Amino acid sequence: MARKSSASNPQDASPVATFEASLDALETLVERMEQGNLGLEESLSAYERGIGLYRECQTALEQAELRVRLLSDLDAPETARPFPDAADRSGDA
Repeated sequence: MARKSSASNPQDASPVATFEASLDALETLVERMEQGNLGLEESLSAYERGIGLYRECQTALEQAELRVRLLSDLDAPETARPFPDAADRSGDA
């Protein structure tokens, strides 16, 4: 079962959790649209929501890529450090 704390405050959700939730919602939305049972207004609304979910996925992927790049700096691997918020979350259970 999904944790409600992440869903209730998206600002606190990790990029991975945000990506997974947005991708699941986008897949569900696409399935509904592919059934062809939505009217024009509903289809436009669903499309608009889908674009928003796509952008959330893109942002989460960009954040993850940046994190990997920062942690994998081949020119100066000794400077790689975990993000401050990652250390804060490690104590949460």
